[in-house]
Amino acid sequence: MANTNGAFGLRPIGVVGQAANTTGATEYRIASGNTNAIYQGSPVIPLSTGFIDIVGAAAGGTVGLVGVFWGCEYVSSTTGEKVFSNYWPGSGADSNFPVKAFVYDNPMQTFVICSDASLTSEATARGHVFANANFATGASGSTTTGISSAKLGVSTIAATAALHLRIIGIQDDPENSDFTAAGIPLIVRLNNSFNSPNGAIVAGTPSTTGV
Repeated sequence: MANTNGAFGLRPIGVVGQAANTTGATEYRIASGNTNAIYQGSPVIPLSTGFIDIVGAAAGGTVGLVGVFWGCEYVSSTTGEKVFSNYWPGSGADSNFPVKAFVYDNPMQTFVICSDASLTSEATARGHVFANANFATGASGSTTTGISSAKLGVSTIAATAALHLRIIGIQDDPENSDFTAAGIPLIVRLNNSFNSPNGAIVAGTPSTTGV
């Protein structure tokens, strides 16, 4: 039976260890002239300009992730009213006011993300726990729902520490338990988180844009 999971990006589900799970988000800023749509559940990066942006490549690019986008607040350039949105549409903000972004940025935050392809079997999937992976798609989403279409790229799973995601478990979900099909919910945390004490990747710009 095929899994029911569609793409939804990264959803926060807990934290590593016994720390309190507040699932708290930190306020950052998006440049009002930023034309890149940023979707709820999208991985985001810190820019050298002091703003954040969506990753610049489908697999995640070369800049360390600051966290996962939750939503934003801005003043409409059309109505002059405050807008609360689960995604940044890439336009429509009054440049006289800040675009506030809210990001799940705890380096120990755990997320669930669905696989983009079959994991063959439960045993094979279990063998991937503690391995690393990149996104199959990380920079796209739906302008209708505002939800990211990010998935974990099964073909990228490897021991390579530079990959953006560390697989730490498999979510128990009877409706998404067909390991021969895409959509298995994998529990991950962000590798090389920008806010981690040992985060080695500096703020920069996406390796490519408009992906």
